[in-house]
Amino acid sequence: MSFFNVEQAKPRLNRSELAVPGSQPQMFEKAAKSAADVVFLDLEDAVAPDDKAQARKNIIQAIGDIDWGNKSLSVRINGLDTHYMYRDVVDVLEQASDRLDLIMIPKVGTASDVYAVDMLVTQIETARNRKKRIGFEMIIETALGMQNVHEIAAASKRNESLHFGVADYAASTRARTTSIGGANADYAVLTEPLADNSRQVHWGDMWHYAIARMVVAARANGLRPVDGPFGNFSDPDAFKAAAARAAVLGCEGKWAIHPSQIALANEVMSPSDAEVTRARRILEAMKEAEAQGKGAVSLDGRLIDYASIRQAQVLVEKAAQIAGH
Repeated sequence: MSFFNVEQAKPRLNRSELAVPGSQPQMFEKAAKSAADVVFLDLEDAVAPDDKAQARKNIIQAIGDIDWGNKSLSVRINGLDTHYMYRDVVDVLEQASDRLDLIMIPKVGTASDVYAVDMLVTQIETARNRKKRIGFEMIIETALGMQNVHEIAAASKRNESLHFGVADYAASTRARTTSIGGANADYAVLTEPLADNSRQVHWGDMWHYAIARMVVAARANGLRPVDGPFGNFSDPDAFKAAAARAAVLGCEGKWAIHPSQIALANEVMSPSDAEVTRARRILEAMKEAEAQGKGAVSLDGRLIDYASIRQAQVLVEKAAQIAGH
């Protein structure tokens, strides 16, 4: 391991993150009673310009009036390129209760964007003597943001998570798609002709690089990487496949833009009983090997060593976190 110590962000269960428009307060109670780990009340894309002010009022009232249980509660503010953003931050933090945990910053392009919001939040917290320190969630959803993702991840001690905003990212990079996440038939490899002159088509994941790069930036700075929305909420199998790919790459969670996606995200982003059982067996086997002065041992026909311990500990700790939620 490097001599440099990566400081981990505040631990939160973040398997599912439910998006709720601030302009639809009738949905707040249902969101609070859902199985989502995190709920973010939205002031940005899901709210029409004429509804921004009322949505802000709805959210401020709901933060204090509704019982959100043990969920983490976030508010997605408008972008720094709009005239709504400063009022989102000022009104929410000056008027809402201390129940709020996080602010989600959309379309982060540079580390300076994070610095600007941090400055404003810090001043309000100090002036209002707010008891709870607000954390930041940041959406990487532009080419500029992806270019600067490593600097963004390290821009503030408030940073807790990076999220991949696939739709705006596709628009920013001029990707040839109109879907919000998922596979694309044109992103495929055509094999060379086989012996019978037939050829096969193998689809790929066009978002693999973007998510993998975001995961590296997040983990190198102690943050949680979270995969963003999947637009086709009528296709649970495709949602689970997308979530599983993100999980394999290191993401801790995925957005739910529809209540039906919450259970799917929680399922995919939780280690299975079989995985946890094997992880515990690895830890036990390595403990026995260590007592015998060995640095590696065979388990079920496979080599395990100290790297295996670190992998197993991640799964066991995640299972314990879920059990204690």
